[in-house]
Amino acid sequence: MTEQTRQPMLECRNLTRTYHEGPQDVTVLDDLELDVGAGERVAIVGSSGSGKTTLLNLLGGLDRPTSGTVTIAGQTLSALSDTALGDFRNRHIGFVYQFHHLLAEFTACENAALPLIVRGQKRREAERRAMDILERVGMAQRGHHKPGELSGGERQRVAIARALITDPSLMLMDEPTGNLDQATAATILGLMDELSTTSACAFVIVTHDPGLAQHQDRVLRLDGGRLAAS
Repeated sequence: MTEQTRQPMLECRNLTRTYHEGPQDVTVLDDLELDVGAGERVAIVGSSGSGKTTLLNLLGGLDRPTSGTVTIAGQTLSALSDTALGDFRNRHIGFVYQFHHLLAEFTACENAALPLIVRGQKRREAERRAMDILERVGMAQRGHHKPGELSGGERQRVAIARALITDPSLMLMDEPTGNLDQATAATILGLMDELSTTSACAFVIVTHDPGLAQHQDRVLRLDGGRLAAS
């Protein structure tokens, strides 16, 4: 670990999420604790239904905890209004989900540029930056194609470029290489290695792939609503 990775980028304290389902409450996360340093990559594994997606949604500010706190880059998410939280997400959090969630009517370049356009950056500048990022993930030659013209692996690479374009403090990834062939997955792993050493970006990666998990700095298992070293 470098000095950089010792600095906290993500902190979860007593994180609890309970859902009200009919006559009984279901607690998915129970006083969960998590610290991830700047530049550190943490894989989270666990059985289906263990709460991995719930955890990602809480870390990304897409859901609010029943109790406890999530703090990213020194900012506690629960202290933000919905509007401020949306702005904070745009500037500090990158998302890569198992399914790409690209906008069908936009080109790969436009999809990748969207976070910067939402932020208010001029379209031409945003799309220039998007093409640079697409080149890094091997998709520059497909920048003007729409998602329907791309393979599943190509769409996933565009989604990764979209997540990277804001230089986020935290990257949240749900099975990021699940739809990629071995060579493309290796390229994405190399890019993650580069980012973790050249920037302060922290990674939290949910995966069922043992190879992907073991490639990270730490592997944690989510079980019974809490995390433990795997």
